[in-house]
Amino acid sequence: MHTKKLKIIPLGGLGEFGMNCLALRWEDDIIVIDAGLMFPESELLGVDIVVPDITYLVENKAHVRAIILTHGHMDHIGALPWILNEIKVPVYATEFTLAYVEGNLEENQLLDETELIEIVPREKFTIGPFTIEPIHVTHSLVDAVALAIETPVGVVIHTGDFKIDLSPLDGKLFDLHTFAEYGKRGVLALLQDSTNVERSGYTPSESAVVPRLDEIFSRAKKKLFFSCFSSSIYRIRIALELAQAHKRKVAIVGRSMMESTEIAQDLGYIEVPQGLIINPGQMRDYAPEQLLVLISGTQGEPMSALSRAAVDNHKHVHIESGDTVLLSSRVIPGNEKSIFRVIDHLYRRDANVIYDNGSNGLIHVSGHGSQEEMRLLINLVRPKYFIPVHGNYGNLRSHAQIAMETGAVEHAIVIEDGDVLELDKKDARKKDKVTTGRVLIDSGSSIDVVEELVLRDRRILSEDGVVLAVLAINKRTGKVQQQPEVIMRGFGGADITEQAREMVLKTLDGLSTEQKSDYGMVKEKVRAELKRLIQKTTGRRPMIMPVILEI
Repeated sequence: MHTKKLKIIPLGGLGEFGMNCLALRWEDDIIVIDAGLMFPESELLGVDIVVPDITYLVENKAHVRAIILTHGHMDHIGALPWILNEIKVPVYATEFTLAYVEGNLEENQLLDETELIEIVPREKFTIGPFTIEPIHVTHSLVDAVALAIETPVGVVIHTGDFKIDLSPLDGKLFDLHTFAEYGKRGVLALLQDSTNVERSGYTPSESAVVPRLDEIFSRAKKKLFFSCFSSSIYRIRIALELAQAHKRKVAIVGRSMMESTEIAQDLGYIEVPQGLIINPGQMRDYAPEQLLVLISGTQGEPMSALSRAAVDNHKHVHIESGDTVLLSSRVIPGNEKSIFRVIDHLYRRDANVIYDNGSNGLIHVSGHGSQEEMRLLINLVRPKYFIPVHGNYGNLRSHAQIAMETGAVEHAIVIEDGDVLELDKKDARKKDKVTTGRVLIDSGSSIDVVEELVLRDRRILSEDGVVLAVLAINKRTGKVQQQPEVIMRGFGGADITEQAREMVLKTLDGLSTEQKSDYGMVKEKVRAELKRLIQKTTGRRPMIMPVILEI
């Protein structure tokens, strides 16, 4: 039914952090802004990623014209394979974002069938009734943009993730001028990033970490291990520049870190002097004080390069007494246990560990603007309607209140996933709800949707059975106290219990005493080896549950 009103329909990211996805509709034309994922909480066993429920888009697939991406973080691009499996539409993004997208789509065999279109800040393009101008913004990731979207009822500006960095390392300034120009002409609605709404003041520039990092480089006596988010190109650039200044060769370890660095080099965001970067296998040719190791795993992921190095289980990387390990990142809520487990192992190796605990100086800065940056942008744009995006409900409410206090906004409207906000030049109100929610994905060899965790468990148990591996480990010595017990249920084929028990013993024998004390790693190793054995011998994919009994 034609209403002659613009519809704003959030499908993810409003009411939670991550999974950012929003539809903008005029009559029979829909564009989608961002396609993000969330990583599952620990209780979502067997789930790899969480993506938004796109029932609304599937039901209206004939009207969806394009997906436009603001930047390349996974909470904005990670659900693309899932969505493009259902809806074949072009994807618009900046050069660097497209480089990330290409790798993501190639892994999922979708690259050849997807049209990727590069967009450039301040160069407008048109999709149906929408004329879109990307506006350069600064963020922790390079090549991020806001989107100014001209619609038949007025201009809508979506900020994407941003902070106002007045001294960005790449020299590409936040485009305050274009925001101000739109503000002078009149803006119908501003959708603004709410992530740091609880933080007063301004978010420091990326360059603010340089003095403290330089000091750490100066004081490091032996090898220096530097870990940050692999997408933090500015931070990687700082590390490389400091390595050159302090005459250290750089070894890059970890797939994500290597891929990001290569993309940044190819696109000119990082310039690496000849001979600065060495192969990890060449580290033995240099004295410890001549080495910087850029290593992935800042969030304590169980099989990441840093986690393996922390228990001396990495082919090339060995952390020794007197080495310095710098974690230049924030602790993402929910990851505390895994991060501090890795830090504990690093201390056992007698390393000097520096992380963001409030007492180590400025070693990390956020990529999101704080309250004063939010106010500054609101005062420049002066929208009729203000709509906070990206955050839990409390963030959205607080952000709406701050917007109204500026006096530059006529109405602040808090909406959540599934709300349909209809607006025009005179009026804005919530109308109806569309289906939204979380879709749980097990991305093994193909993208499998987990409709509900309980149903998924029932399906696995009924079709492939369950394997319980019970290990009794002495807490003090780390030794296996008795033969592991492997219990299999739901198998109709050959009995491979004895073979599985031998596999578990072989796996445990291959672990060091320190690795055995890390129960998360023990479970993951046992689970992976049992999975490989069972799939090879039976073709089944049972639920595998290693259980460790401390004795």
